[in-house]
Amino acid sequence: GDSAGIVEEVGAEVTTFKKGNRVWTSRSNSGTYAEFTSSPCQFVHPLPDALNFSQGAALATPYLTAYRALITKANARPGELVLVHGASGGVGIGAVQFAKAYGMTVIGTAGTQEGIELVQQAGAHHVFNHRDDKYLDKIKEVSGNNGVNVVIENAAHVNLGKDLQLQAIGGRVIVIGSRGPIEVNPRNTMIKESSIIGVMLFNAQESELRESHSAIQAGILNGWLRPIVGKSFPLEKASESHHDIIYGKGALGKTVLTVA
Repeated sequence: GDSAGIVEEVGAEVTTFKKGNRVWTSRSNSGTYAEFTSSPCQFVHPLPDALNFSQGAALATPYLTAYRALITKANARPGELVLVHGASGGVGIGAVQFAKAYGMTVIGTAGTQEGIELVQQAGAHHVFNHRDDKYLDKIKEVSGNNGVNVVIENAAHVNLGKDLQLQAIGGRVIVIGSRGPIEVNPRNTMIKESSIIGVMLFNAQESELRESHSAIQAGILNGWLRPIVGKSFPLEKASESHHDIIYGKGALGKTVLTVA
C-alpha cells in the first residue's frame, strides 16, 4: 500500500482531501504497482512540500515498522543505547532517525562503505561495518561494556546469537527481519533477563497506526524525518528491482518504483 502522488478523485463523503492534493498512502485497495491506486481515506496522509514523491513512497512500511519496533514494542526511552543491526535499508534508516530524535544514543551497522556513509547521514552517533571481525568489540566498547538496551534486528537468521550477547540487563531484541532458522543459547536471555520480540506490521491495531502516522507527520514537519531513496526503477522494471533487493551487495535506503 505504499505510494505517493496527487489526488485524482475522492469519494462522495471524503472531506479531508480534494483533487490536486499531494499525499502519501499506507494502504491500498487496488495495489500500488500502478499508475493509479485507490486507498481508504484513513490511510491517506498529506505529503508536505519538503518531500518529493519518491520520498513519500518510501514512508509507510519503513517508518511504520521502525516506530512499531522501537517505540510500540521495545518501549525505548530517551537516554537508552540502541543498536540498529543493518541500518542502511529503509526500515533501518527510519529507526536511526526516530531513535536519535527521541533522545537515544544510536549505533548503526552496514556492510558496505556506501551503507556506512548513508547511516552516518541519517544521524547515527556510531557506525560500524558488520563485516569487520571486531565490530562486536567496538559496540561493547561504545556501551562501556554495559551492553545495549535495544537491538533492532534486520537479519535475525545471522545475528540473533550475537545480539543476545550484546544485551544490557533488561535488554530487548526486536526482530523485524529473518530469512531462515538460527540456533541460539536461551541461557543468554536468562543472564541479562533480556527479551526477544518479533514485529509484524500487519498486526498493528488502528489506534497504534494512528499514533505512528502522527509521529511520522510530526517528524516530517519538524525537519528530522527524511526518507533516503537509494534506487529508483521505472514501473515496467519492477522485477529488476526485486532481483536487486535480494541479490544486491547491501541495502542503500529505500527502493522505489516511478511512474512517468
